[in-house]
Amino acid sequence: MAIKSRNESRVIRHKRIRKKIFGTAERPRLAFYRSLNAIYAQIINDETGETLVSASTIDRDYVAKYGKRGGKSIEDAKKLGQFLAEKAIAKGIQNVVFDRGGFLYHGKVKAFADAAREAGLNF
Repeated sequence: MAIKSRNESRVIRHKRIRKKIFGTAERPRLAFYRSLNAIYAQIINDETGETLVSASTIDRDYVAKYGKRGGKSIEDAKKLGQFLAEKAIAKGIQNVVFDRGGFLYHGKVKAFADAAREAGLNF
């Protein structure tokens, strides 16, 4: 058996998760992704294939509010979770289903999710 890279293993986990998670109009999917340089999150209606709300640590609005660009720390993940929740609630979205993107629910992923919950998103 060939040795898989870290990203290949993550993609396999993500596919396994996506079999069970589906975003609807009443409860869209909150998709999370982190790269080496930034953190990205989207709220997606999978029925129509439409992105309802998106945010990232390199987004202009995020940088204008928090003053720095990037996403390498847990603090940045917390800020992004709060920022995305505020944008979602402004659009009338309160209930979502969380898609961790194959990442382990630990560190930045957990910080992001907890901050989004505290800011008012239900999942």
